[in-house]
Amino acid sequence: MADKVLMKGNEAIAEAAITAGCRFYFGYPITPQTEIAAYMAKRMPKIGGTFLQAESEIAAINMVYGVASAGKRVMTSSSSPGISLKGEGISYMAGSDLPGLIVNVQRGGPGLGGIQPSQSDYFQATRGGGHGDYHLIVLAPASVQEMADLTIKGFELADKYRMMTMILADGTMGQMMEPVSLDFDIKPEPEKPWATTGTQMKRPHNIINSLSLVPEELEQQNFRRYEKYAEIEKNEVMYEEYMMDDAQIAIAAFGIAARVSKNAVNEARSKGIKAGMIRPITLWPFPKEPFMKAAEHVKQFISVELSMGQMIEDVQLAEQCRRPVTLCKRAGGMIPSPEMVLAAIEEAAENGGAL
Repeated sequence: MADKVLMKGNEAIAEAAITAGCRFYFGYPITPQTEIAAYMAKRMPKIGGTFLQAESEIAAINMVYGVASAGKRVMTSSSSPGISLKGEGISYMAGSDLPGLIVNVQRGGPGLGGIQPSQSDYFQATRGGGHGDYHLIVLAPASVQEMADLTIKGFELADKYRMMTMILADGTMGQMMEPVSLDFDIKPEPEKPWATTGTQMKRPHNIINSLSLVPEELEQQNFRRYEKYAEIEKNEVMYEEYMMDDAQIAIAAFGIAARVSKNAVNEARSKGIKAGMIRPITLWPFPKEPFMKAAEHVKQFISVELSMGQMIEDVQLAEQCRRPVTLCKRAGGMIPSPEMVLAAIEEAAENGGAL
């Protein structure tokens, strides 16, 4: 068994990115993700990499655009208000079909809000976040180990599909410390013949540009992009099922909400209530199939969120409104307790949600 080290989630992301071959980081400090930037500031100069604290989040994402155009693995990180500032640049990268990794360690909002954990950027992440028709691959870790593992996966998926990947974490995941194995199986980086690396007079010039003034051509670009998205939806969905074989009440939760909910499911089972949980790991593409399958035997779904209710809409779409879906929520930086989730499960059971 590989040795483990005790790390914060933010530090695990940074170290995993370096291990994945990322040698360029551009960002701007904001709580609760600043440890990523601080870690990169210490490590990058020692390994021949580049760390640059940009003058703003807007500048940082445009630096990411430039390095991604050259075919290098590159990342940026921020928290909720900073991701909003990066939105235009993210859309430009989507329009240029550029790979890269974005980390959002969410905090409460809207506006400056507070620095405590939240999941209220779900819509922003899964619906693109900027202007135009596009998607990001969105990965939601529920442990410090997954913060690291999904960072590796994020770079691989970004390169595989030539698009942006986002790690959608929260303040708790970023700040908590757990033992982490840093023994990763790193796949070789693919060739990037589209990159702007200089021609040496051996090939035509590559041009990276999101501008297309001919509407018929822009339409076809969007069509091709969505064909790629359909391939991702078919091949890259990730999720965890917990005690779902005979479940009558199904929890839907991701990130820290899933960790809380698992404890509640265990307690419900000890009381004879057949509860289970589906944890999306890819928020986009959303794991529709397990929810469709679960709707054949569960009586009710409960979406547990650190928001006013965002993922609940995807749960309803996935199970095609065949079963009721209720919301168990805290907002503004508050986290549902296991007792609160258990109470929601018990209420569902009392109302006929369980056999």
